Amino acid sequence: MSEAVRPDGARIHYEVHGEGFPVLLLAPDAVGSRIESWEENFFHPVRELSRHFKVIAMDQRHAGRSAAPAVPFSYEQTVADQLAVLDEVGAGQAHVVAAGFGCVHAWRLAHDAPDRVRSVVAQEPAGRDGTNTLGDFFGLFDPAMRLPRAAGFDDPETEGLGAVFEAAARDGVFDRNPEAGPFAQRLHDDSAFRKEILAFRREKYVTLLVRFRDAIFPDGRDHFSVPDEWIGEFPAPLLVLPGSCLRRPAALAGRIALEAPEATLLDPGFAAPERRAKTVASIVEFLLKNNPS
Repeated sequence: MSEAVRPDGARIHYEVHGEGFPVLLLAPDAVGSRIESWEENFFHPVRELSRHFKVIAMDQRHAGRSAAPAVPFSYEQTVADQLAVLDEVGAGQAHVVAAGFGCVHAWRLAHDAPDRVRSVVAQEPAGRDGTNTLGDFFGLFDPAMRLPRAAGFDDPETEGLGAVFEAAARDGVFDRNPEAGPFAQRLHDDSAFRKEILAFRREKYVTLLVRFRDAIFPDGRDHFSVPDEWIGEFPAPLLVLPGSCLRRPAALAGRIALEAPEATLLDPGFAAPERRAKTVASIVEFLLKNNPS
């Protein structure tokens, strides 16, 4: 198992498949951005792209096999994790293939380290437009905040945190089991970490959740991780595959493709079974075209 060990003690799990110019995968899901998330995607980029590229798949901190301390979320820190993984595999530059909320991570990586990003494929980027609200994203954290407060009346010894631990024991993936909170995977895997969280007591734990949520979904930014106007300065070629749901609106994808200097927007319906092979070929062609000459 390959890991990049970070200065704060976080251990970032990653895998490398294939040979060629590097492609970094940033998986969908806000908190649970893990390699396994690709299994539910319309195409699996490890299997499809490793025929042409060195594919680097990673679990973001707090997800999958990546462990991290119980501190609020920080885009600066997650970008540093991604760069550490690229450094570990000797990738001075890489294409980035991202989906859903992984696109939000891709924006910040291209913003903070434009010299490391060769091109970006953004599948169904998450973010805000006129069809959704900040509350539609904040709502992802509501079950995690309700559970310890509701259970605390029947669980005075742990102030409701025992219920959080039980939820994490059932399923350590936040996106499937939001009651377990953003630290679900480590609560599921690590008894010492459960003791650390228990020492927080309920109100400190809930405050940590609020700070975590607000850092992922800051008010006033449609793209969350970067200033909205920065998309107009996007530093690399960009291929956008439009979304079609509340948190991945098609209009947002269209706006990104319109504003970014070197952007191409695929038509809706790209994931239909009869169009899948053509879409994958378009992605491969885009990446190969943007390889260093």
